[in-house]
Amino acid sequence: MNQDLRGFYQLLGLSARAGKLMIGEMLCQKAIRMRKAKLVIISEEASHNTLKKFINMCKHYKTDYVVVGSKEMLGKAVGKGSRTVLAVTDEGLKEALLRQLENSEMPVRG
Repeated sequence: MNQDLRGFYQLLGLSARAGKLMIGEMLCQKAIRMRKAKLVIISEEASHNTLKKFINMCKHYKTDYVVVGSKEMLGKAVGKGSRTVLAVTDEGLKEALLRQLENSEMPVRG
């Protein structure tokens, strides 16, 4: 696990255990359309089409998004197998996750 993103991954796990995280493409799309998603997290390893689809959807629905982490690390953080897309549905957790990314020295797109 990348030391710079340790806090980010820990908060993702907390979000999942609290039930404030949508996991997988279909659930994330639904959360974005229903305007329940506050932050969409897309893996750096996402295919070009998946990346384009979610970025365009987030821009259309004015939802914040970040492109960070590998599929394996995102899945491991939430106690699942590899995952490409996650959506946080809580404003407070969104702010905490963004703060963690700002404090890390990892480049983040989005």
